[in-house]
Amino acid sequence: MDVASEPGTLFVGFSDKPETLRLDRINRHGLVAGATGTGKTVTLQILAQALSDAGVPVFAADVKGDLAGISQPGAPNEKMLARAQGMNLTLTPAAPPTVFWDLFGEKGHPVRTTVSEMGPLLLARMLELNEVQEGVLNIVFKVADTEGLLLLDLKDLQAALKYVAENEKSIDAEYGNVSAATVGTIQRGLLTLETQGGANLFGEPALALSDLMRVDGSGRGVVSVLAADRLIQSPRLYATFLLWLLSELFEDLPEIGDVDKPRLVFFFDEAHLLFRDAPKALLEKVEQVVRLIRSKGVGVFFVTQNPADIPETVLAQLGNRFQHALRAYTPAEQKGLRAASESFRPNPAFDTADAIQNLGVGEALVSVLDERGAPTVTALTKIRPPASRLGPIIPAERAAIQAASPVRGLYDTPLERESAFESLKVRAGQAARQAEDAAATAAAAKQREAEQKAWDREQAQRDRSESRPAPRARASNRQSMGEAFGKTLVRSIASQVGREILRGVLGGLKRR
Repeated sequence: MDVASEPGTLFVGFSDKPETLRLDRINRHGLVAGATGTGKTVTLQILAQALSDAGVPVFAADVKGDLAGISQPGAPNEKMLARAQGMNLTLTPAAPPTVFWDLFGEKGHPVRTTVSEMGPLLLARMLELNEVQEGVLNIVFKVADTEGLLLLDLKDLQAALKYVAENEKSIDAEYGNVSAATVGTIQRGLLTLETQGGANLFGEPALALSDLMRVDGSGRGVVSVLAADRLIQSPRLYATFLLWLLSELFEDLPEIGDVDKPRLVFFFDEAHLLFRDAPKALLEKVEQVVRLIRSKGVGVFFVTQNPADIPETVLAQLGNRFQHALRAYTPAEQKGLRAASESFRPNPAFDTADAIQNLGVGEALVSVLDERGAPTVTALTKIRPPASRLGPIIPAERAAIQAASPVRGLYDTPLERESAFESLKVRAGQAARQAEDAAATAAAAKQREAEQKAWDREQAQRDRSESRPAPRARASNRQSMGEAFGKTLVRSIASQVGREILRGVLGGLKRR
């Protein structure tokens, strides 16, 4: 019997019996853990392909570039064929329908969201802001919403920050203190994010979640592979993007309760990056999403090196577990090993801690949820070989997958529409023109006032001149010739008479 054909289950490997995973328990989430090189990626690949064959869409991040091989039929070697034969498995080379995505648009369709959809909490996480700075970012979002400013890309957010800083006094009175220094810190964070490639994440057309939940014409679920080999170099950007994607699924999908199979399964590789240095508010959000998203028909598998990388509140929500080998050379590693072994249901046939250390490549301890929702007894399992290729693909193969993609052309060309950046630019232009007009009006008014004052002074002078009495005409000093001759004659006669009188008086004095 081909165990892979059992309905309602996924064949994942063989212990002393076939080990299967129930489709109706996958939305109880899962964990794939193990040291580097122990087979985590192969386990992820066989789970993704089995889910696709069962009609379940899958989203997975390809951190090292070797998960891309799932898009190509495999070429099993003798070792793989022997393992399949030992499991009573017919290994037929096949590949699920695959769509490649890439934040940078190089190895897949561009993945975008808008700043508004990301929201201030996740942006603050991405920018590594403290509580005060996060508060200011919340104010910026609130102001943008009140002012009708669309926040689509980083240019819009930068423009909105500048607007808030320039209107600090009026905004302080309504929303609280917004300092220019805090705004400057956020702007520097945005600049750093932009240099890391974050600008590629924001914009339109934004990713439609329905395009991650496709089923092809034959009823197989489409496997969406995110090329993350470059993205992982900016770990906070990588973790925040995947958390946003989970949050969007949680917020947008309707409640459907328990179903025969999930509507989407999400694999979060390098999951420890999600929780590293995460603030309490973010951890609470992750816990909430993981706990409640199962009722939306979504299963989440965290892929990491050690279960200790994941907070206990989240780890407790992961019912299906695949534990590959761990090495325990240091006290911290030994503590992690004990924690990993204690999280499994014991098997009297072996010691769980010893078994974890002695697992070979492609082997794992498997405990999944049964029909009652209880964990099965831990089984030391050889993971089944995949039907698709192990390892990377060449550029020509990737290009062929891209050319046949069901979303080809939908996201490849960015869209630009009027948003906060353009709106505020128009407002600034209008304000500048109004300022110029006001300045010109003020200058003209000042000129008119000066001219009026000058005219008033001149008028006052004229008024004073007209109200003063006219001066009397003075006698002329000029004499006519007759007047001069008469005056001379009179003076001569007078002089002669005077002399005669004087001589007469003097002569009388002498005779005496």
